[in-house]
Amino acid sequence: MTTQSLKIGVLALQGAVSEHIRSLERAGAQAVAVKKTEQLDELDGLVIPGGESTTIGKLMRKYGFIESVREFSDAGKPIFGTCAGLIVLAKKIEGQKEPHLGLMDMTVARNAFGRQRESFEIDLPITGIQQPVRAVFIRAPLIREIGADVEVLAVYNGEMVTAREGHLLVSSFHPELTDDYRLHEYFTHMVRQSKTGESKG
Repeated sequence: MTTQSLKIGVLALQGAVSEHIRSLERAGAQAVAVKKTEQLDELDGLVIPGGESTTIGKLMRKYGFIESVREFSDAGKPIFGTCAGLIVLAKKIEGQKEPHLGLMDMTVARNAFGRQRESFEIDLPITGIQQPVRAVFIRAPLIREIGADVEVLAVYNGEMVTAREGHLLVSSFHPELTDDYRLHEYFTHMVRQSKTGESKG
């Protein structure tokens, strides 16, 4: 299984789609913008980018992506949510009655860093990646609580900002806004493992 044979989509309803595509391609995958649910059938993995989570959720409902992405996840195909994508994946959102996809066992808070630190950059140590990753936080959400099967991969100021649950990966920050594509490489490795497992089964 070569990385080049992997096809990873970036949900193209809102957010930094082209930047994610660039990072995935640098990580060795074939990357495409996803605008129709039918495209999911061709993909090995999916990225849900940042933007505004309420808007993304509305557009996903409008174009039929909620059920389609849930089915994609049920098939064990990896999904990576960044910033607003993290919120879209969460089972619980503080101050909101219903989740969007409700796939990942965590409670999240929107715009959790507040106005004083709406945007900043740091070098963030992440479990599974050798050197710290350059992380851009823009009105970032936080993971408040996690279920037993969720592994925390990175913490900033005592707060959870990167986590994984099986085939689901999330980050509070925007990994696509720098030249550091190693978190996309980490996700690409998840996709390759998933596809290898499927081919064996």
